This record gives sequence, C-alpha cells and structure tokens, in this order.
Amino acid sequence: MKTFYEVLEQLYKKVLRGATLENDSHHYTFYLNPAFSDQESSTTTSLKWTNTFGLQGKHQPSSVKVAPISVVPVCSQSASQMRGAIEVSLLQLTVMDIMITRILSVETEFHAKEKYRNIITILLESAEVDAKLISLFQSLDKLLSHMAAKCLTLLLYFQLREKMTLSNSWITFCQKSLSEHSESDKIIYCLWTSTAVIKEIFKDTCSQKAEILKQFLTPFDVVFEVFYNSLFSQHFENCHDTSKIINSLICFLELLELLVASRIYLKLHFTCQRILFLKPSCVLEVITWPVQAFVKRKVIMFIKKCLLHKVGEDLFRGSVPALMPDCHLEVDMLTLANAVLQAVNLGLLRTLSIHGKLSFFGGDEVQPGCEYIAGPDHVILRAVSLVIMKSLEIKFQNCSSANEMKVDLQRFMSELLTFLKPHLHPSLQLHNSCEWLSRVFIEQDDDMLEAAKTSVSIYLTLTRKYEVTESLTQEKEMWNHHTHENGYNPHCIFLFFLKNVGFDSTVLLDFLISSETCFLEYFVRYLKLLQKDWNNFFTICKYFDAAESKYDINICNCVSSLVQDRSTNQTAPYCSTILDNHVNTYAWDSWASDASSEPLSPKETHITQAHSLSSPQASHSLVDYDSSDNSEVDPTDQCLANSKQTSLHQDAIKKTQDAAGTSRDKKELSLDPQSRSLVPNEFNTSFSVDCEVTPNKTVSEVGISYRTVKCFKELQVAIYRLQKKNLFPYNPAALLKLLKYVEVICNKSRGPL
Repeated sequence: MKTFYEVLEQLYKKVLRGATLENDSHHYTFYLNPAFSDQESSTTTSLKWTNTFGLQGKHQPSSVKVAPISVVPVCSQSASQMRGAIEVSLLQLTVMDIMITRILSVETEFHAKEKYRNIITILLESAEVDAKLISLFQSLDKLLSHMAAKCLTLLLYFQLREKMTLSNSWITFCQKSLSEHSESDKIIYCLWTSTAVIKEIFKDTCSQKAEILKQFLTPFDVVFEVFYNSLFSQHFENCHDTSKIINSLICFLELLELLVASRIYLKLHFTCQRILFLKPSCVLEVITWPVQAFVKRKVIMFIKKCLLHKVGEDLFRGSVPALMPDCHLEVDMLTLANAVLQAVNLGLLRTLSIHGKLSFFGGDEVQPGCEYIAGPDHVILRAVSLVIMKSLEIKFQNCSSANEMKVDLQRFMSELLTFLKPHLHPSLQLHNSCEWLSRVFIEQDDDMLEAAKTSVSIYLTLTRKYEVTESLTQEKEMWNHHTHENGYNPHCIFLFFLKNVGFDSTVLLDFLISSETCFLEYFVRYLKLLQKDWNNFFTICKYFDAAESKYDINICNCVSSLVQDRSTNQTAPYCSTILDNHVNTYAWDSWASDASSEPLSPKETHITQAHSLSSPQASHSLVDYDSSDNSEVDPTDQCLANSKQTSLHQDAIKKTQDAAGTSRDKKELSLDPQSRSLVPNEFNTSFSVDCEVTPNKTVSEVGISYRTVKCFKELQVAIYRLQKKNLFPYNPAALLKLLKYVEVICNKSRGPL
C-alpha cells in the first residue's frame, strides 16, 4: 500500500507543477482508476487495498489495462485499512481534479496538456470513472462524497469543452433523481453538480459559452420543469423530514439563479431558463411557508437580483457583459413584476414576519455573557422595499394609463410604508414620508442608490403621463402632494441623502469614481431633473429650513457617514400645506414636456453605469461623453471614447482626498484653456468655493438649498482638479456642465453665492 500511495503522491507533485509525464498514459490511468463498483458503493469506505497495493509495489508495467481494485466484506477490515483506502481515494480524486484544471488552463505547456487530456479521456471511455464517482455520492465519508462531486463537475465540463458526448451515467442519474424527487441525498448532489458545471461555463473566457450550455441543458429541459412543479407544491404537514426539502430548495434556488442569469446574458430560451417567469407565483409562495427566516430571505434576495438584472454578476471573470435590448426578456420581467405586485396586493407583506433571532457569521445563538440585540432583519426590509419599487417601475414603463399608475403607486407605496413604519425608530409618523428610503437603506449604499434611482424613474414616468392628461394648477399641486405622501418625491430623497453624508462633496466624489454603485447614473438623472424643476426643489428646501428652525435641528451637524445610528437621523415633520403657490405653472409645463420628449429608460444604465470601470477593456472611459460643443441638447447622451483618460481606478481613488482637500488653493483653480480641451468653455472661469457664511447672509441663503449648491460647486472643483491631473477615470465634461447649469439657475433665481 505504501508503494501505491507513493506513486500517486509523485504523480500529484508532477501534475501540480504542470510537468510533462514520461510514461504511457495507461500506466497513470491504472493508478487513478477508483477501486470500487456501483453495486458496492455503500461499502466504499471499507475497501481492501493491501493485496493490490502489494502487487503494484512489485510490478509496475509501463502500460497495463485498467482494472478495479478488489473489494472484500467490511468485517475483514481494520479501522486503519479503511482510513487508508479513503486517503488513497481522496488522493486519486485530487490528482484528477488538478489534471483537468491544468488541461483547461492556458498556462499549461502544450505537450503536458496533451498527455493529461489523453489520460482523462481513457478514464472516461475505458474505466467509466464518471459512473464510479456517482456511486461515491452515497459514501458515509462526507469529504469523499464531496470530492467525488467536485471531480465529476470538472469531468463533465471537460466533456463539454472537448465536444465529447455527455456522460450517459450522469444524465440517467439526474433525470431519475429530478423526476422522482425523493427525499434522499441524491437530488442534492444532482442539483449541486449541475450548479457547479454552469458556474464553470460562466467563468470560462471562451466564446462558445452559449453552445456549451445548450449541450448541457438539452437533456434536462423537461425534467427541470417537472422538478420545479413538484418542489414548490410541497405540503410540509405531510413531510417526514422537512430538512431535506429545505436543502433541496436552497440548492435549487442557486441553480435557478444561474439559469436566469444564462437566460439574460447568454440569450438561450430553454423552458428551464424561463420557468421562474412562466410560474413566478410558485417561488413567491415560499415566503408564506412555515420555514426558517433564512429561507424566506434567500427567496426575496433572489427576486431582487432578478428584477435588478444582477443575477450571476459575480461569476464573470472581468467585466459583466452589457445587456442588449431583448423584448422577450422585458416581457418576462414584466410578468415577474406583476406577480410580485399581485402577491403584495393579496397580503404578502402582512404575512411576512421579520422578527426573531438575527443570524450572524457565528449563527443565531447568543453566547453567555453577550447582550442580545433585538430588532428586525434589515436585510429583508431593504430587499422587500427594493423589490416593490422595482416592480412598480417595470410595470409603469409598460403602462399607458396615468390614473391606473397613480392608483397603483398609492396602493403599493401605502402598503410598503405601513409595513416599514413599525420597524423604524423613531417612527415616520411625525416625519416626512420620503425619509423612509434613507432610513431603511442607511447601511447599504448600493441598494440605497438603486432605490433612489428607481424613485426618480417612477417620478419621471408619472410626470410624463400626468402632464398629458392634467392641466389645472390645483390638480398639479395635488399630484405633488401625492409624491410626498407616498414617499417618492425625488427632491426630498436627494436632500435626505445629502444630509446623511453631511453635504460632503468628497463623499459624492468617491461615489462618482467608484464602480460599486449606480450613483453616476442616478446623479446624472437627478441633475437633469433639477435644472428643469428648480422651483419645486427650492420650495421643498424652504420647508426643510422651516422644519429645521422649528425643531432646532442643525443640518451641518449631520454625521458625514452613510452608516450612522438611525436614532440620530431626525428631520422635521412634513407640513400638510406643502407646496404653496411658489411653484411656477410655466416652469412645470416646460420641464415636463421636455421630459416627455426625452424618455429615460432603464437601458440608460449601460451608458452611465460604472461596472466597466474595473474591466481591462474599459481603458477608454467609464462613461464616454462627447465634446462640449455637441452637448447642448442633452450632455449625457453623447458618447465618444477618450483615449487619454486611461488612469487607473485605484490611483484615482487613492489621490482623490489630496486633490479634493486642497480645493481652496485659488491659484490652482485658475484654469488653463489649452490644458482643458475636454471641459466646456463656460467652465473656463475661476470657481469660488470660499462659501463660508458671512454675518450679512439672510436665513434663506444659509439654508439647505445654499448648502446643496455649495456642495455642487465644491464637487465641480474637485472633479476638475482630478481631471487636470489625468486622475479622473472618465471624461466628466457633461457632468460638469450639468453641475454648472444648476449653479447658473441658482444665481439667476437668488443671486450668486
């Protein structure tokens, strides 16, 4: 036995280095062939190796036929022999695992790769190693069964990459397990291995991903649907062991996420990829099942990722592929959104409990001497909020009736706020309803910005529809009141966001540079709205100032961090007489009509979103804006690659603080037109950021509108300084132009700061 193990160990070291093997391929397959049969899989942990190992120690031919090692009854085995057999099996599986990895690696030397490929091919064709690995799933040794599943995953992927016929043993095993849906562990291994194979396909950098996945999914398209119907029609009261159903559910949700991701990115249209969209209510009903909270959380998070098109993003090596227009996918997403809203309408939120033990990395048990912190699960609060808002946005993009949209928005936002209020302390009842977003998402800035962007999209969609059907000023003011009452007014949401970051321009700069959130797209959309809806914004600022004065709340003392204690995040109550006649009717009509001719669809994400920042292919820019001469109509819709903007993302972040922190250096702020060809001419003036409040300033001038515009001016200077040093990761000319427009509007309405 010692000699046999030593041979395997030497082979392991050679393959680990990627060295070329000298002996005949059959010599190595003899040592790598697992020594058990299907009929005796339950006794694989008690294999007798002694005689065979002794034989191999005496006779090691350079080319032999593959033969399994003999098996004897358990009673003749000692504990040490059993352990030794398991160790040899684990080493065999490890060598095969590394060998396949070497075959798939581009760094492996050609001759070594060909030798490894020949060995694995022999094992698959002559030794039927795939069937033997499947039999190991029932091993009592969990490490051995896991390694068998891991090794089988790579063998299956090897077959797919080499365009070999997919293992008949594997297909038969999966089809039988999925159709019977027994409570055995077989279904777990079937789902786990299928998931692992699809992950390997996603991670691969080859261009034939769709063809490879098509070959893999073809045998299982029908049986996956059968399993889907069977799994989600379970009745817990009739089950002997609910833990097995829970395990199957968790594994299948992971597989379902990959199937949806392949539906989105690889443009295949198998039924199993669309089963969630064809029958979404089945998955949503899990939230009402009497199961543990983590199961419901996983379902809600899965739905959220689907609606945000974020399924499978972490599987790609490099940048995530840009989404191309897909009318079939849009129909599927609309079906899912409608199912979510229908479930909420039927009382889903009223049955969803988010109380109980909080789960941490160490579990949900509180250790002796530690204080238990009671409270709701804020992960579920955030996910539910975003799922409902995103569903409304998708539905409204496909709705033509303004009245229907208004009724739906009031119904579902009222339902959401009713669900959230008991879990927010202090309560929202005495506060502006729009504050709910910053309160709920305070600990998760990427979700916060997704929700804020969604609120802007809903607001603009409703405004376009409302402008066509309504004309009376009184009715428009009522509609404005509606936006506040239901907590989606974009100006309030943005002001609460600024308060949470302490009106700190460097925080906004970090968000603009980062590729981890959608802040760039949200900020551009909001600035475009702001320059057309300034009067409405200014009116809302006056009420913020009045509330601050009444409750003696100092906005400047806000914590300049997104992760702050909720109890310190207090604002003034919202006045019932909000939006007086300050709103100019002409301004409303002009900007609403402009918005109607300039639709903002979710696909705009792929013009401005910062995902491509970390991609090697994105060396041109994060967002390619055109030159300032061609950006008069819409500065964010012009796209032109800027080959000079090739600064690394990390360098920009590292040097941001230094560049922004010295923004008061007026000598450096005098712009050189020749060194600033990417910046519009109207920016070639000195930016004054010396905005400290002087004693003769009026109350309105030191209010929240003043601080907002001051923050924007400081942001302009910081962006300019970074770009001048070639540290900004994309061409910000159009962004600077939007910021400058806001400053111009402010100066016209109130005079310069």
